[in-house]
Amino acid sequence: MINRRTFLTTSAAFGATLAAWPRDVFSVADTLITILHTNDTHSQIDPLPANDRNAGMGGVARRATLVKRIRKENPNTLLIDAGDVLQGTPYFNFYKGEVEYKAMSAIGYDVGTLGNHEFDNGVEALAAALKFANFDLVSANYDVKGTVLESKVKRYIVKTVGGIRIGLFGLGVSPVSLITPENFKGVTYIDPVVAAREMVKKLRGEERCALVVCMSHLGYVEDGKQGDLLVASQVDGIDFIASGHTHTFMKEPVTQTQPCGAKTLIFQVGKSGIYVGRVDFTFRNGKLAAASGRLLDLRNV
Repeated sequence: MINRRTFLTTSAAFGATLAAWPRDVFSVADTLITILHTNDTHSQIDPLPANDRNAGMGGVARRATLVKRIRKENPNTLLIDAGDVLQGTPYFNFYKGEVEYKAMSAIGYDVGTLGNHEFDNGVEALAAALKFANFDLVSANYDVKGTVLESKVKRYIVKTVGGIRIGLFGLGVSPVSLITPENFKGVTYIDPVVAAREMVKKLRGEERCALVVCMSHLGYVEDGKQGDLLVASQVDGIDFIASGHTHTFMKEPVTQTQPCGAKTLIFQVGKSGIYVGRVDFTFRNGKLAAASGRLLDLRNV
């Protein structure tokens, strides 16, 4: 997992990259696309309890207030999630995912992906819980064909926001040693690099997307292991990876160089809905001109 020294060094480099954009990159004719993202909220409906190190933080009511305010400021806003919505509090134990997906629907999520804990009660139970989600679920490397999830989980989705076509897809962590085989029955795991390359080709080519976003539950993993950094370093064309799984707290996005030399932003905001990540993409004449991101603290809502 990323250590403090490495993170601060990388973050500083990212900030310097953003500062290098000339002032005249921005104009009144630009289109600003805002993406808000969460990960590993783990059934934390209420603020964290008094015995937690982050006592009083988080809670879906505060998140809803924050999202509503930002959407009022910028209607060109998407809200996405990088998985592990389920498991962690009695809400999941008693209601099996109904409360979590109803809450996300009420907040106004646009797209989410599947984490390993979504399968804790099995495929059938997940499908039942997803009846309460009125937003899209995507996963490019969990092949759900032939299962009860087939009608509920797409490989990707395209949203047009502010005239900009945005392609969104999801990647899930390997089920080995994380998901009980019986609970993953019928679902086929695909190598995330292979799946990501296929998605970028489709989204950039057939779908003509100007922005490609991946919701990843692979984890922010260093040392060349399978995770967000590895995918970004081996796949061209992903603009932003909203990261999950490793509960990594970042203050701002970091970047990873793609094979072609372009940059992929990666951002993960810990766990339990304590924070929300925000990334702003500025488009000029339909092309991406600049990007910046920061952490949003729900205590300030």
